[in-house]
Amino acid sequence: MTFEPQLVPALREGIDVIKMVLYRELKSLLLLNHRDPVYVNKLTGAVVNELFGVAHPGTATEIFSRANQDAIEKAFPMISAKLDHLKIPLTDALRIQFLCDNHEGMDSTAVLKKAEKRKLLIVERDVPLPGAFMNIARSFGRSYGVLDPQALTPPEKKQTSPNGANDK
Repeated sequence: MTFEPQLVPALREGIDVIKMVLYRELKSLLLLNHRDPVYVNKLTGAVVNELFGVAHPGTATEIFSRANQDAIEKAFPMISAKLDHLKIPLTDALRIQFLCDNHEGMDSTAVLKKAEKRKLLIVERDVPLPGAFMNIARSFGRSYGVLDPQALTPPEKKQTSPNGANDK
């Protein structure tokens, strides 16, 4: 699949929207089991980062993740069981991330394999086309309130009046 230069950054924004939706949903679930909201914020972020293969070497985030690896791993079955409605957007976001990474010369095959082992990847689902993925990202972003209704909307082509002036 060949991407236009501006497409990869737009797709990565769509991936970030899905991550934010997962973060919100998972945080709500984790707050049911943990009373410390600061811990839940960090744990939720660590789970999302782990799922998408995001590493922060040498940071407090990495230290937290290493120290709480068991709690992170325990969250994945919870996502699979209680956030089943997010499996399609998660699958699509992970696959689009793989395509973007591949386009930029990175191999994120391990991220997909881990997601599959954690039962968070719908293997039989086709890889979405960029437009279809962006529609899912926009829809979820708006419905979860993480996106302005105009966000991730392709800019409209400027209309030109017969006299050559740009209409708005």
